[in-house]
Amino acid sequence: MKAVVLAAGEGQRLRPLTLTRPKHLIPVGGKPFLEHLLAALREAGVSEILLVVNYKAEKIKEHLGDGTKFGVKINYALQKELRGTADAISTAESYVRNDFLVVNGDILLTSNVIKSALDIHKENKAAATLAAVLVEQPEHYGVFKLKGNRVAELVEKPSPEAAAGNPINAGVYVFSKGIFDVIRRTGVSPRGEQEITDSIRLLIEEGETVVAAKIPSGEWLDIGKPWDLLDANMRVLRQMKSETLGSIEENTHLEGQVFIGEGARIRSGSYIEGPAFIGEGSDIGPNCFIRPYTSIGKKARIGNACEVKNSIIMDGAHIAHLSYLGDSIIGEGCNLGAGSISANLRFDSGPIKMRIREDFVDSGKEKIGVIIGDNVKSGIGVLFMPGVKIGCNSWIGPGTVVYSDVPSDTILTLKQQTVQRKR
Repeated sequence: MKAVVLAAGEGQRLRPLTLTRPKHLIPVGGKPFLEHLLAALREAGVSEILLVVNYKAEKIKEHLGDGTKFGVKINYALQKELRGTADAISTAESYVRNDFLVVNGDILLTSNVIKSALDIHKENKAAATLAAVLVEQPEHYGVFKLKGNRVAELVEKPSPEAAAGNPINAGVYVFSKGIFDVIRRTGVSPRGEQEITDSIRLLIEEGETVVAAKIPSGEWLDIGKPWDLLDANMRVLRQMKSETLGSIEENTHLEGQVFIGEGARIRSGSYIEGPAFIGEGSDIGPNCFIRPYTSIGKKARIGNACEVKNSIIMDGAHIAHLSYLGDSIIGEGCNLGAGSISANLRFDSGPIKMRIREDFVDSGKEKIGVIIGDNVKSGIGVLFMPGVKIGCNSWIGPGTVVYSDVPSDTILTLKQQTVQRKR
């Protein structure tokens, strides 16, 4: 069975992190989440993969190559314009010969999900099999209405009442090769795209067998918004095994599952409470507290007496002494001055809203810190309020309290008046 992985999208909801990389290469648990997807495919027995790419395709190709180092064979297809999922799948017509698997490239899942979809497809000799999962707020997704395990109807953007109790589209499909003929007959949606859900509706209307493979919610996660990255990081770290390849000085304490990469240095007085990941060549401490669900990339520096919890710190980031980061994501090459603090909790403990594109979106999370793009610099004593985002290459002046998002390539400084007089 060959797999087609859809990895062409821009990931606008994950900006500023996707201004400098495709979303599929954002790291969780120490490596890009696309690598975790490839591992799940390999464990499910799928070794030949076609990656459909567009946005920053060269970075995906450079990172993954032909797939040899990941134990799979990777080919690439370019979706010249982002014209929808059906259009993306159509690029695979010359690649597949029989039934084939399709997986959205922005989900985290286990090999069991893939095996379940393949088994259900084979048992039912289906034209299409769709993975279905129950979530807390199905109205935010497309939902299925089922009769037994047959898909009777697909509903996009349902009302909360219509969505209640129905599983959502998990972005995992198995198709017969006949889907390409159906795609050719699929019209363009109101947003100007060819949607694979419209192709599946045609299959249902024509009486073809379309079935659902029900999967457990704990084995699947959609990664569409910044806080989803923290959830994905948490799930990956829970499965990680402890290993120490770097150096640990005296008077340090490691508790739980902790991975320390080659060449990393944990200085005296540091306390690391796992699950936590420390990338190769990174330098931690002295006297740091690294709390659970923290992932620190390669060649990062966490200075004296810092505390970091439930955060993703990317390659080459420097966090100066006496800083606190919680529930935050820090991009590559950032340099945060001494005493930088991320607030991550509202006074009323209510859910934190974050600007996604043009709207403020309720994250449903009680704690979210700051999301910082690549190559941001901040002076000493900068305070970041909950849920703010800082664009790439921006500078934040010392002593500034950041209450709202800062665009890329911006200098934000504190303007203050001082009074000087004789004693």
